[in-house]
This record gives sequence, C-alpha cells and structure tokens, in this order.
Amino acid sequence: MRVLILGIGNVLWADEGFGPRCVEAMAESYALPQGVQLLDGGTQGLYLLPFLEEVEALLVFDAIDYGLPPGTLKIVRDGEVPAFMGAKKMSLHQTGFQDVIATAQLMECCPPRMTLIGCQPVELEDYGGGLRPAVAARIPEVLRLAVEELARWGIAVGEGAPVSADLADAALRRDAYESGRPSEAEACRTGDHRFFPGAGDVHR
Repeated sequence: MRVLILGIGNVLWADEGFGPRCVEAMAESYALPQGVQLLDGGTQGLYLLPFLEEVEALLVFDAIDYGLPPGTLKIVRDGEVPAFMGAKKMSLHQTGFQDVIATAQLMECCPPRMTLIGCQPVELEDYGGGLRPAVAARIPEVLRLAVEELARWGIAVGEGAPVSADLADAALRRDAYESGRPSEAEACRTGDHRFFPGAGDVHR
C-alpha cells in the first residue's frame, strides 16, 4: 500500500509549524518501508493534490483548533478529516488543504484511508517564533501514535533515519531555526508596545 505521511503548516508562526516538525522528527527517528513517503507540505495547498492522487492512505500532522486545552492531541479518521481541517480558519494552509481533499474527492482520487493527528496550539501569533514547550513536548507521543496507525494499516516501521528529498532545507530544521533566531529584545515578534498599546502582553 502506498502511503503519504504529510506535515502541513508554517514553521515561521510558532505552533503553526507543528506538522512539519513532526515529519522532521519522524525522518530522524524511523526507517520507513518502500511505498511510504514523508513530505513536508508546508503551506502549498492545491500543489499537494498530485501527492494524494498517488497513494491509498494519508497520515497528516497538523496544528488544529479542536477547542481543547493547549497541547491536547486528537485523532480523527477518514470521513471526519475534512471537517476538522476546516473547523476554524486559523491560517491559510488549513483552508487550502481542505480544498485539496475536496478536489481529490471530486476527482475520485482521494485516498480511501485518511488519519489526522492534530495538536491544539498554544500560540500562533508569534512571527519567527518556535514551537511552544507544551506543543513540542507532544512530538514523541505523536510519532508513537503514527507508528501505531501505520501498524493498523499493516505497515511495519523500523528504527533509523530514512533518506528523503521531500523535507525542508537543513537551515529550516528545528535545531538550526531555534538556535539562529534573534532574541525578542532584538526582534519583537508579537508587536511593539511603543506603537501598539498592549502589544506583547498576550501569551507572555
């Protein structure tokens, strides 16, 4: 069975980067069998459609507003996936991916198996910020859930790092991104209180 493991989101907006960071961590931890592809989908929207056309199963990592406590994980499957992808417009990529699924369904090429592993974000409005600790701490559990889901599909996963050309450039990997970011004192990312009264007071 051909499977696509997809992380979607924007790493430049704090917890929006949850999906790509999960794919990155999986690439560093597991060796996947032939026919299973890891992809950092970023915010590509309909450009992801050809990837869906080629697979029978889709596993997605994303930051989703479930209305739950921050850092909470939730899994939805198959027909429920499109509804949750559009549960709340937190960013452009979610609406875009909902459109991808809808288009694939109209073209009768949507994967018959779909699983979404989503995490309730803590912060989205921090441009240039990284994952918040409560969200980053869930990545190991997300990977465990992903391996269990693949096992449900009859796919065994081994330890080790696969080679994939479909991940972000090394300069955007989490370690490089986090260590290379300027401090908030040098580059305010949530608003400058000198110009916007009250800016920066939220989520501190």
